[in-house]
Amino acid sequence: MGITYVEVELVRGDDLALVRAGYINPEQVNQIRVLALVDSGASMLAIPRSLSQRLQLAKLDEVNTELANGEVMQADVVGPIEVRFQNRKTIVNAVVVEADTDVLLGAIPMQSMDVMIDPKREQLIVNPDSPDRAYMLLK
Repeated sequence: MGITYVEVELVRGDDLALVRAGYINPEQVNQIRVLALVDSGASMLAIPRSLSQRLQLAKLDEVNTELANGEVMQADVVGPIEVRFQNRKTIVNAVVVEADTDVLLGAIPMQSMDVMIDPKREQLIVNPDSPDRAYMLLK
């Protein structure tokens, strides 16, 4: 299977809560569209430090994480982040990578949005067997 990138929207979850509470307007929400590398071998969403700063994400924790090359490093966990893809969305935390690298869309956010990799077309697709879920997420 080849490398798959997908356009996702990342939204600062704390801002969404402030909109719901009436403290800020929807136009003030920190959000960005990015190309993310779809990586079913990764667990979480991983973002570069520069993106975490741009979205003004809060540090929630520190974890030891294993990189693809087997190296273990300590990384910040930030969030919450709403990840949006097509008619799907989920709220997750992200591991921060110090290098200016690709956003990695890991298995946890993919499973939560009920999306899957189509290996023939090398695309991320909404699970065709769950049309009711899309309706539930849009309600």
